[in-house]
Amino acid sequence: MNFIAWMIVACEIGFWVVIALGLFTRYVLKKDKLGLLFLALTPVIDLILLIITGLDLYRGATATVPHAIAAVYIGISIVFGKSMINWADERFRYYVTKEGEKPLKLTGLDYSMHYLKGWGKHVLSYLIGAGILVGITFLIDDPSRTEALTNVLKLWTLVLGIDLIITVSYFIWPRKKTA
Repeated sequence: MNFIAWMIVACEIGFWVVIALGLFTRYVLKKDKLGLLFLALTPVIDLILLIITGLDLYRGATATVPHAIAAVYIGISIVFGKSMINWADERFRYYVTKEGEKPLKLTGLDYSMHYLKGWGKHVLSYLIGAGILVGITFLIDDPSRTEALTNVLKLWTLVLGIDLIITVSYFIWPRKKTA
């Protein structure tokens, strides 16, 4: 695995570590401001990954799939980051501190609408990540060095289309309540 791939892994681990530290500090240690500081570090992790990836490519590296995944990761993290933190926060409060309400399991039209909003976020994260990929491809201006970026963008476009089909399917066959 190359350096950029390891940085993506490190950033993903770092993302969840700062969230866990933030939630632990906030709810167990009862230090709200310090907990918020940890949670606020999540965009810093994205910035670090963006700088490292950009510098690697600027120095003449041929773009690889990990370089492209870094752009995908950044787009997803920017758009889904807050909702992932809220998701973790809700579950931490209920399952760890035994406070708050049990997280709802949506069904029917509520789930379909929730999934549709998620697809909208997927589109936004795609636009950000694709913008980064296209921008890097344009700046490098050497198709032989950016082929991996183009291939990942094509794959992500396909995944976005499949996600739309899944979204529509939840309106046709809504998620049913389980006993």
